[in-house]
Amino acid sequence: MQRTDKVWWCIAALSGAVMVMLGAYAAHGMAARAAEAMVSAVETGVRYQAWHTLAIMTVLVWRQVQPLAGQRWVLALWALGMACFSGSLYLMALAGLSLGIVTPIGGVLLMAGWLALGAVALFARYPSSNVVGG
Repeated sequence: MQRTDKVWWCIAALSGAVMVMLGAYAAHGMAARAAEAMVSAVETGVRYQAWHTLAIMTVLVWRQVQPLAGQRWVLALWALGMACFSGSLYLMALAGLSLGIVTPIGGVLLMAGWLALGAVALFARYPSSNVVGG
């Protein structure tokens, strides 16, 4: 495993831990203290963070089997997208900070990560195979 992949695994682990903590807080502690819209904002952030943390881990497993150019771009776009999208929702709901354009920028970064994933798969140079249909 490459050193940078270890860092990505740590980022995924931290993201997962934060996600569970904030999800639990939204489900059990926040509802009594905050408006429903703020609870919903945290739940949305947690949901997007969960899916993208899982996606990051999937790409990391793929990298162990077949490292390809561009996979790190996918990871970076998703990580930045989660930080902007989910992070801005958390700050809005928990600290009352409105970061305006940061949330949609995060969404665009998440989408760009998915498009980059498609590009990596489409343009990857796979070793030739002697297997029929392979």
